[in-house]
Amino acid sequence: MKQGIHPSNYRLVVFKDMSNGTAFLCRSAANSKETIQWEDGNEYPVIKLEISNTSHPFYTGKNVLVDTAGRIDKFKKRYAKKD
Repeated sequence: MKQGIHPSNYRLVVFKDMSNGTAFLCRSAANSKETIQWEDGNEYPVIKLEISNTSHPFYTGKNVLVDTAGRIDKFKKRYAKKD
């Protein structure tokens, strides 16, 4: 591997899926100003996700529509048939 191109600030971070509340602990270099207390009693930075493998239709096998910020409505309004 090349030296000096990889981040050196890897640490344990909690990733939380906001659509269903599932959280998991993983190592990451992503920045976060918020923290959360994990199951082991320690406090870790938290990264909030809109969708993860626990809520994505491909992994769950369910065709669930997750509409954050009304993107589908904006699309339908923009491309609706004009009379």
